[in-house]
Amino acid sequence: MQLFYNPDIKEKDTQIIFQRDESKHIVKVLRKKEGDILHITNGNGLLFDAEIIKADIKQCLAKIISVEKQPPPPYYLHMIVAPTKMNDRFEWFLEKAMEIGVHEITPVICDHSERKVVKLNRFERVLQSAMKQSLHYQMPILNEPVSFSDFIGEKIIGSKYIAHCEEETGKAYLQSKVKPEENINILIGPEGDFSKKEILAALKNNWVAISLGDSRLRTETAAIVACHTVAITNQKL
Repeated sequence: MQLFYNPDIKEKDTQIIFQRDESKHIVKVLRKKEGDILHITNGNGLLFDAEIIKADIKQCLAKIISVEKQPPPPYYLHMIVAPTKMNDRFEWFLEKAMEIGVHEITPVICDHSERKVVKLNRFERVLQSAMKQSLHYQMPILNEPVSFSDFIGEKIIGSKYIAHCEEETGKAYLQSKVKPEENINILIGPEGDFSKKEILAALKNNWVAISLGDSRLRTETAAIVACHTVAITNQKL
């Protein structure tokens, strides 16, 4: 199934008009014609089946014939991750996290961050592409970048975990702490890890230090391991 994305469709809409670029892609590249069925999501858990009634490369028009609502997931995962020095590594994380399952992402700028400027428009496109490829109907929330010092004092709902590499006795593995069907927030630091000041600030604000395993992981790998651990915990047998 090929999935299209249009964030503006509402559940009670009866038709959809595609913009020029997408119309050209549908009609000229994919060679769709009147009577063909398109599958579209608005990124809010809805899947629309729509029949093309006007196959125009400038303005393709389709009639919505059915709407299916994807049930919400039993858990909520918020990943707070420091952008990597190389953009493609963070984009890889976004792509894989979308495939595995993530509901909210916040880029966090830390003391040791080598990249302090991010392009959210590009990140949005990566998430959209991954959502369509993986046939998910829910687009994650992508927040504006925030400094660690501003973020750590915010009121956060749910369990709060910080993965850091500093030696610390009694630091539990994430899989031993996560429970099914809960709100989970996980902090992942930059290439140089969180600073000691940041770790102390997190612990002071009731973030629980956790380990993601015995190997030292890159930022993007650690973030994916965390996403997968939460997803597996919530997997129904």
